[in-house]
Amino acid sequence: MITSLYLAGPDIFRPDAVAHGERLKALCARHGFEGLFPLDAQVAGHATGDARDTARGIYRADIGLLDAADAVLANLDFFRGAEPDSGTCFEVGYAVARGKPVYAYVPESGSLAERIHHRCPQYLAADAGMDVHGWQLEEFGLPLNLMLAVPCVMVVGGVEAALQRLRSDIDARRDVA
Repeated sequence: MITSLYLAGPDIFRPDAVAHGERLKALCARHGFEGLFPLDAQVAGHATGDARDTARGIYRADIGLLDAADAVLANLDFFRGAEPDSGTCFEVGYAVARGKPVYAYVPESGSLAERIHHRCPQYLAADAGMDVHGWQLEEFGLPLNLMLAVPCVMVVGGVEAALQRLRSDIDARRDVA
């Protein structure tokens, strides 16, 4: 039974991250879930003065929250370019490897190439199948790289749409794993 959700995404970098995390957790509660926001576990005690020790403490805290969660709700929107946040990608992979369901959301429909064309055209070459460096774009009609889009339930919209889909899947007794 899914009751708790790890809230993965670059949202921790927002200037209003704590308040945003509280809003995300309130949305989860409205749909019957407990939201676990990464900053919840990143207490001041992690700041040791040594950046690497602090990073290790944050890593362990986030892994602890991921392990405690029943599923992951992931913001896989583009972040600082035409790909999702790398930390979020790791968290999704970790959850998938642990057998946890992952519901992910992106703001718009379309394949990865279409989304890049729409939002980050400066990354594309004249040949729509290549980037500006001549590297091939992955094009399977999925909104993200297949290693993210295949194991995740992909939802177009925001966190609310993803929560609605998860709740609907659970209520319909669909296999959400």
